[in-house]
Amino acid sequence: MSSFPTGVAVVTGTGRDGAPRGVTCSSLSSVALDPPTLLVCLKTRGSTLELIRTQEWFAVNLLHARARATAEVFSSPVADRFAHVRWRPTGTAGLPWLYEDALAVAECAVTGLYAVGDHTVVLGEVEGVELQPDVPLLYGMRQFSVWPAGPAGRTGSDPGRTP
Repeated sequence: MSSFPTGVAVVTGTGRDGAPRGVTCSSLSSVALDPPTLLVCLKTRGSTLELIRTQEWFAVNLLHARARATAEVFSSPVADRFAHVRWRPTGTAGLPWLYEDALAVAECAVTGLYAVGDHTVVLGEVEGVELQPDVPLLYGMRQFSVWPAGPAGRTGSDPGRTP
């Protein structure tokens, strides 16, 4: 699956002590439009999943193309990841929003948790969204990339169209 490109997100939450936590996640998907539902997969023994279990809320910060350093911080064993980024609470649930690094943030109420091997699938109903037009950060083939330039992401000839 490392060959398959995907968008990069940081999943965040807040513990009972009010301390923010988060982790880089490239295993995410939109599941349903009605109600709007997202799916993320997190390490079962991770501290971010632990607080999501207890607080029953999480945020998905979709990173923009210039946020590679943030993706790397949240995927590394850094003591205080939030000391390296600017963030503020989201409007509905007060979850950590990486507003300088995310093109969008979705606040999600947990609707399901399913253990699969060493990861847990987390389903969340979207309760609030902030969106800023930007280009997404991508990850595939073990490297970061950005959406191709050009109208609607096209960068050359379209094999399905005639000139």
